[in-house]
This record gives sequence, structure tokens and C-alpha cells, in this order.
Amino acid sequence: MTIRVALVGLGVAAKSIWLPQLAHHPAFELTAVVDPDHTAGAGLEARLLVGTGIDVLTPSEVDLAVVAAPNHLHCELACALLAKGIPVFVEKPVCLSTAEADRLREAERHGDTVLLGGSAARYRADVRALYELSGRLGRIRHVDLGWIRAGGVPGGWFTRRGMSGGGALIDLGWHLLDTASPLLGGSAIAQAAGTLSADFLDDERRRVTWRVDLGGADLGDVEDTARGFLVTEDGVSVSLRAGWASHEPVDTTTIRVEGSAGVATLSCTFGFSTERAGGPVLTHLRDGKTVPIAVPPEPIGAEYRRQLDLIPAQLTDPACRGRAIQDAAWTVEAIERCYASAAAYV
Repeated sequence: MTIRVALVGLGVAAKSIWLPQLAHHPAFELTAVVDPDHTAGAGLEARLLVGTGIDVLTPSEVDLAVVAAPNHLHCELACALLAKGIPVFVEKPVCLSTAEADRLREAERHGDTVLLGGSAARYRADVRALYELSGRLGRIRHVDLGWIRAGGVPGGWFTRRGMSGGGALIDLGWHLLDTASPLLGGSAIAQAAGTLSADFLDDERRRVTWRVDLGGADLGDVEDTARGFLVTEDGVSVSLRAGWASHEPVDTTTIRVEGSAGVATLSCTFGFSTERAGGPVLTHLRDGKTVPIAVPPEPIGAEYRRQLDLIPAQLTDPACRGRAIQDAAWTVEAIERCYASAAAYV
């Protein structure tokens, strides 16, 4: 059975990821698009139901709504769609605060349907290999997370706090923390500290170059770099660095998992940047010996297709209800607490 999908929001994520992914996936049929800009749907197929608001969407015509609007609208739109009884997939960040996470949890329950969250990095082949290797590390003691771009400050609403909810921490940090969450077993955060900086934010040389629709000369009021340190109630420490720009020559993502029986390190590049560190490298360090672990190659963006592959089963599995918001609540609490800590130094 084909899943009829409504795409809510026709911005960067929708046009670069979800429109092409949905068009080429046999399990889905795009039947409706919604965007407050009535011209946003220009050039799309005439058969599509096009509207400027979600009032045009009903459960009888839509099996799934994909919310890819600006961040500050995610919770509002998802709650309204869930109230209609329409299952919802929300692009990251699923929510911008723990208060919004609570609202989404209640909306999912009252709507008697399911909320799914954007967490594409978990579905990368190299990250899945890291998860498998981490199962052989004994008790996890520390996780080091880093995604540092050489230059990739986005423009538009991304750098306006009122619409984005924050800068590099909510943008890149969400992916990093969401990826680390399964390694930590959902253990609550006991302590958090964070710092923010914006040394590159208004430097035109540091703007995004691989997507013109992310550029622009708007001055922002968010951080371009965030550093954080967390300790879970189980005593696991987590260090985090997320940067839209830096003095590095290329963009690099690093996840290092230290356990009682060894260390796993993944070096790769998340996202779509053209300034990449090269193919992923996964290693296992134990007793002074480093062993490379083979990682299957995959094209950039394959994780989004892999996430779509799982959605049909998730829509019919009662066990999936509440799972996405539980993960999102942990991630946004970590981000929220890092922002609160950093505010003391502003």
C-alpha cells in the first residue's frame, strides 16, 4: 500500500532532501504540499493538492505529513496535525525546548497516532558500524562529539534566533547528540556546561558555498560555535563541539567512544558540504593496538533514504508511539541546558 504524503514547508530541507527522496521511493506518493508562500509550489505537478495552511489536509487524504518548515514552527504544526489524527514526521530539530517536547508528547497521545522524528545521522552506514563496535567496548565511560566546518555559516532564518531557536548548537549539535543518545542508554543528564561564540558569523568568506539558497548577507544573533560538557546520571561524560566555521581546512565529524574494554573512533563528514574530510574511517583501539574496521561505502545522503525505508513499518507499530519524542526530549534538554549555562557568560 502506497503511503500518501503531504510535505509541509517548501524550504531548503524540503527541496534538497524530501522532494527528491519521496519522488524516488516506491513506498510513498507525494499528494499535497503546504507553504504560506502561495508561489512556493510553482513548478510542481499540477495533480498535487497545494495550500498555504494545513487546514487543507485531512486523514482521509493524507497518510503522513512531513514537516520541514522553519524550526520555530515545528511544534505548532506537528501538534495541529497530530490533533487531526495525521501521523507526522518532523525534520530536526523536532522541538526547541523541553516545554515543546511535553506539548508534542500530549498531542501524540490525544491524537491517537504517531510522531516520527528526523534523526538521519543514526542511519548512516558508518554510524551503524560504530554502534556495532561500541557493543564490544565494555562499559561506556566517555563520548566525544565534534562536527566542525571549515566554512558553512547559513543565511536566512537559520541565523535568527527567533526562527531557528539557536545557531550551530541546535543545528549541528542536534545531529551529534541524537547520534550519541543510543550509546548512553537514555540516561538522564545530571550536569551540563556550555560556552558559545560568534567569531565567524558575519564573515562573508565563511558563508555556505555548496547551497546558494542557504546563503545571504543577513546579520544573525546566534552562535556559530558551541562547546559543551555533559555528565549523565550513570556517570558517563560527553564532550561536544559544533561549529559552522573554523580555521580548519575541511569539514570533519568525529565521534569517539571510550569504554572499559577499548576505544572506537569514527572520522567522517556529516551533511552535504563539498569541503569534506574524505571517506569515513572507523578504528578500534585496545591495549595499544589500533585496528581499522571496514565501513561499507555509500553515497552522500543515503541515510535519508534508509530512514524512509523504515517509516512504513513504524506507522503501524504501536511500540513506536512515544519513542521519537522520548529521544527528542533527551536531545533538546541537553541543548537547552548548554544554552542556559552559556548565558551566564554573555
